[in-house]
Parts: sequence; structure tokens; C-alpha cells
Amino acid sequence: MDSSQASGRRLQTGTRPSLASTKRRPRRQPGPTALPGGLLRHRNFRLLWFGETVNQFGNAMALVVVPLLAVVVLRASTFEVGLLTATGYLPWLIIGLPAGAWVDRLPARRVMIVCDLVCALLYLSVPCAAWLGVLTLAQLTLVVLLGGATNVMFLTAYQVNLTSLVAADQLAEGNAKLQGSASAAAFAGPGLAGVAARSLGAATALLVNAGSFLVSAGCLLRIKTDAAPAPRESRPRTRLRTEISAGIRLVAGDNYLRRLTILSGLANFALDGYAALVVVFLIRVVRVSEAEVGLLMAVPGLGGVLGALVARRAAERFGSARVLLLAALGLVPFVLLIPLTERGPRLGLFVLGTLCAVVGIGVYNVIAATFRQAYSPPGMLGRVTATMRVLAFGTGPLGALIAGALGAWLGVRAALWIMLGVAASSGLTLVSRDFFGRRNLPAQPEIPGMAGATAPAE
Repeated sequence: MDSSQASGRRLQTGTRPSLASTKRRPRRQPGPTALPGGLLRHRNFRLLWFGETVNQFGNAMALVVVPLLAVVVLRASTFEVGLLTATGYLPWLIIGLPAGAWVDRLPARRVMIVCDLVCALLYLSVPCAAWLGVLTLAQLTLVVLLGGATNVMFLTAYQVNLTSLVAADQLAEGNAKLQGSASAAAFAGPGLAGVAARSLGAATALLVNAGSFLVSAGCLLRIKTDAAPAPRESRPRTRLRTEISAGIRLVAGDNYLRRLTILSGLANFALDGYAALVVVFLIRVVRVSEAEVGLLMAVPGLGGVLGALVARRAAERFGSARVLLLAALGLVPFVLLIPLTERGPRLGLFVLGTLCAVVGIGVYNVIAATFRQAYSPPGMLGRVTATMRVLAFGTGPLGALIAGALGAWLGVRAALWIMLGVAASSGLTLVSRDFFGRRNLPAQPEIPGMAGATAPAE
């Protein structure tokens, strides 16, 4: 599970202090001073928030339109739809680890702008090919693959960039607002996608997604810092392999990061398998219309909005560790109601199961993202984020492929039971004294000198 996962980008730099070993963790450089009325009064954050909200509307529509295009227009089989979904996550396995090291070296905002422009061109090519009558499943798969590669870079840079725009004590608010707006887009986007696909055609509806990337890039270009960027400390450039290894060692050696990574890997394995089957399930098994698919696929967005709204306040009142456990162990298992869906009143089981589970995912994503941003040693957030997401998103292709194969072999409903059973049990990963024995998650590694010990030698 991840903030980009729920939002459709799939659940995001400042100066880089020295990574030399030290007994005391260096203090993170603060972002802009907190403003009365919250972050929406902060110009730079507001630009980031608006650009991403518009972009998430486009992404939310694409999540429905792309499989609809494959199923309805290109007549793709169940396995081919699973393969198409898996292709979008394959780049995490290929470039996920080096992406973290690259982002720690490059200006995060520039990386995000380039990614937005490339994605706009990619998704513009689909309606153009459809108008010319030459669109094929191979081209659609290639667009999804290359779009997934830019997505890897964008999401890694996004997490790093946020820490330079807001102060450390504003990260929870920033994550909650971004998660909430993305979830609102996910709520409205699928319904718009169903209507647009029915009235304009699925391929033409992808123009909205292409345009949303341009809006996002335009907002990022307008972000300006009040002061000149601080000069980077001069240090020998380490080998890429060494920097990647430092991120892996930190995540593998820390009990909190390791367990959160395993949970996300299991959950996304199952949920991406579910994503590969859900449109096929609703159209061919439950037999609802394209417009109804759009409405049902909007339910996760509503759940994500509710999760984002309550996450920060719940964590402050009851403790971040306790709320994280409630989300993973108490709410996510409601996904087991989804395979019981039938036409008529039992469509309510799809709504209830999806809504409760995604509220849990939304709460989890806000708390986990804020924890990772505050907990990661300075200068290593890109690598920590990329390492965790390689496993979190890298399991997606396997889950989608297995779900497609199970759907073809056992039937779509049986495959959903298997995949969502894995999702429901993923929270058991957090069953340990580290999570059950405390009210809040720690703000920094509790092993003295750990941050320096896991960094490359200087």
C-alpha cells in the first residue's frame, strides 16, 4: 500500500547534508514557516497540490479507460488485461533501485517536470493512433510500460520534493491534503471515465489524462523558492552501486521500515492482481454496464478521501502506531466482501467492502508516508523511498500476471477470493512488540549511530 497506490500515480530536495557517521542524527533542515490556516495558504505547496489534484483526475480516469479500451475496443482476453496491468509496474523491478540514487543526486522538481512532459506525449499517442485506425494492444502496452518508467522517477522525486517545500512538522498535513485530493479525484474520476468512454470513446477519453500531465508540469514550473538554494556540501561522488546498497541496508536492517515494506509488498501483490481483474469481473461476471463500472470504481476515491481526512487527527489523538495497526488489521480485511458481489442489492457488498478497506488504506498511506519522510536519515530519503517501493510496487506485475492466469484457469470470482485473501492478511506483518508496544511510531532510528552506519563511507 502506498499514497500513490490509492491515488492512481501509485500512492510523492532540499540540501543534502553529509552522510558521515555520527552519534547524533543531523537535524532535518526545516521547510517554510507554518502559516495560519494551514498549507493551502502557502503558495508553493498550493501549486504542487493543485497540479497534482488535476493530474490525479486524469490518472483516475485512465485507470478505468485503459482496461476498458483493452476489453471493449481491442477485445483483449482476461490474461492480456492482466499482462497490461502488470506492465505498468514492471519498471519498478528494472529501474526502481537506481531511481532512488538518481533522485538523491538530481533536482527533484526538474525530474518531476520532465516526467510529466514525457507522460503527456505518451498518452496523447493513444487517441492519435485510434483516430488513424492503427491502435493495437502492443502500442497500448508500450505506452503503459514507458509511462510506468516515468512514474517510477516521478513518485520517488515527489516524496523528496515535498520535504523541501514544507516544514518537518507540516509533513503530516501535507501528506493528508495530497492524499485527500488524490482520493477525491479517484472518487470522481472513474465516474467521469465511464461517461466519457461511453460518449466519446475510450481512446479519446485519454486526452484528459494527457492534458492533466501538462497542467501538473505547468504548476511545477511556477514553484519558486524565496531564497537561493544552499550550496551542496562537497563530497566525493560514490559509485551508484554503493549508494543503492546503502538504501537497501537501511531498509533491511530497520525493523519498522522492513515490516512496512513487506506489508506493502504483500498488499500490492494482491491489490494489483485485483486491479487486473475488477473490470473483467464487473462487466463479464456481475454484468453491469460501462457507466455502472465507472460509478463502482469511484468508491475507492470516496474511501481514500475519508481516510485522508481522519488520518492526521486520529494519529494525534490515539497515536500513530495504534491507528496504523487499526487500519491494517481492522479495516483492510473488509475486501473479502468484494467477491460476494452480484447484481441487485448485493452490489452493496462491493461498495461496503471497497469503502471500508480503502479508508484503511488511506489512513495507512498518510501515516506511513509521513513516518518515512521524518524517519529517513538526511540525504537518503530518495533511496529509502525507492528501495521500499521496489518491493511494494515490484510485486505488482507478478500479482497481476498470477491473477490473470488464475482468472483464466479457475474463473474470475475464484481468483478474486485468492488475491483478496492475501490482501486481508497482509496486516499480520505488523504483529510485533515494536508496533503493539508503543503509542506512536519513532521519529528517528532508535539504534545510536544507525544513520551514519548505513550510509556510504566518505
